[in-house]
Amino acid sequence: MLVLTRRKDESIVIGDEIIVTILAVEGDKVKLGIDAPRRISVLRRELWVSAQQNHLANPPASPSIDQRESEDRLLDPRNNHKPTASV
Repeated sequence: MLVLTRRKDESIVIGDEIIVTILAVEGDKVKLGIDAPRRISVLRRELWVSAQQNHLANPPASPSIDQRESEDRLLDPRNNHKPTASV
Protein backbone atom coordinates (compact mmCIF):
# COMPACT_ATOMS: atom_id res chain seq x y z
CA MET A 1 0.00 0.00 0.00
CA LEU A 2 1.27 3.43 -0.94
CA VAL A 3 0.87 5.94 1.89
CA LEU A 4 0.86 9.65 1.07
CA THR A 5 0.49 12.79 3.13
CA ARG A 6 -1.64 15.56 1.65
CA ARG A 7 -3.06 18.83 2.96
CA LYS A 8 -6.33 20.57 2.17
CA ASP A 9 -6.60 21.46 -1.53
CA GLU A 10 -3.75 19.10 -2.48
CA SER A 11 -4.31 16.20 -4.87
CA ILE A 12 -3.00 12.88 -6.02
CA VAL A 13 -3.32 11.48 -9.54
CA ILE A 14 -4.13 7.83 -10.23
CA GLY A 15 -3.28 6.73 -13.74
CA ASP A 16 -4.04 9.32 -16.39
CA GLU A 17 -7.69 9.89 -15.57
CA ILE A 18 -8.36 9.97 -11.81
CA ILE A 19 -7.65 12.91 -9.50
CA VAL A 20 -8.32 12.70 -5.75
CA THR A 21 -8.35 16.06 -3.95
CA ILE A 22 -8.47 16.71 -0.20
CA LEU A 23 -11.39 19.11 0.21
CA ALA A 24 -11.53 19.38 4.00
CA VAL A 25 -10.17 17.90 7.20
CA GLU A 26 -12.62 18.08 10.10
CA GLY A 27 -11.42 16.31 13.25
CA ASP A 28 -10.94 12.65 12.36
CA LYS A 29 -12.82 12.96 9.04
CA VAL A 30 -11.34 13.75 5.65
CA LYS A 31 -13.55 14.96 2.80
CA LEU A 32 -12.32 13.81 -0.61
CA GLY A 33 -13.24 14.98 -4.09
CA ILE A 34 -12.76 12.37 -6.80
CA ASP A 35 -12.63 13.35 -10.45
CA ALA A 36 -12.93 10.24 -12.64
CA PRO A 37 -14.53 9.31 -15.96
CA ARG A 38 -18.15 8.12 -15.68
CA ARG A 39 -17.17 4.64 -16.92
CA ILE A 40 -15.14 4.14 -13.73
CA SER A 41 -17.22 3.15 -10.72
CA VAL A 42 -16.30 5.03 -7.54
CA LEU A 43 -17.86 3.59 -4.37
CA ARG A 44 -17.24 3.71 -0.64
CA ARG A 45 -15.63 0.39 0.31
CA GLU A 46 -18.58 -0.80 2.43
CA LEU A 47 -20.93 -0.28 -0.54
CA TRP A 48 -18.51 -2.06 -2.88
CA VAL A 49 -18.28 -5.06 -0.49
CA SER A 50 -22.07 -5.19 -0.23
CA ALA A 51 -22.44 -5.06 -4.03
CA GLN A 52 -19.86 -7.86 -4.43
CA GLN A 53 -21.66 -10.04 -1.89
CA ASN A 54 -25.00 -9.37 -3.58
CA HIS A 55 -23.52 -10.22 -6.99
CA LEU A 56 -22.14 -13.52 -5.68
CA ALA A 57 -25.46 -14.41 -4.05
CA ASN A 58 -27.52 -13.44 -7.13
CA PRO A 59 -25.40 -13.84 -10.29
CA PRO A 60 -26.92 -12.36 -13.46
CA ALA A 61 -28.58 -14.85 -15.78
CA SER A 62 -26.35 -15.95 -18.65
CA PRO A 63 -27.65 -15.29 -22.13
CA SER A 64 -28.60 -18.40 -24.06
CA ILE A 65 -26.24 -19.78 -26.69
CA ASP A 66 -28.71 -18.72 -29.42
CA GLN A 67 -28.76 -15.17 -28.04
CA ARG A 68 -24.96 -14.98 -27.96
CA GLU A 69 -24.63 -16.37 -31.50
CA SER A 70 -27.21 -13.88 -32.75
CA GLU A 71 -25.38 -10.98 -31.04
CA ASP A 72 -22.03 -12.20 -32.38
CA ARG A 73 -23.43 -12.20 -35.95
CA LEU A 74 -24.76 -8.66 -35.50
CA LEU A 75 -21.44 -7.40 -34.14
CA ASP A 76 -19.25 -9.23 -36.67
CA PRO A 77 -17.95 -6.63 -39.17
CA ARG A 78 -17.90 -9.31 -41.91
CA ASN A 79 -21.71 -9.43 -41.70
CA ASN A 80 -22.31 -5.91 -42.92
CA HIS A 81 -24.18 -6.96 -46.06
CA LYS A 82 -27.69 -5.71 -46.69
CA PRO A 83 -30.50 -8.05 -47.61
CA THR A 84 -31.46 -7.99 -51.28
CA ALA A 85 -34.98 -8.17 -52.64
CA SER A 86 -36.07 -11.42 -54.28
CA VAL A 87 -37.35 -11.27 -57.84
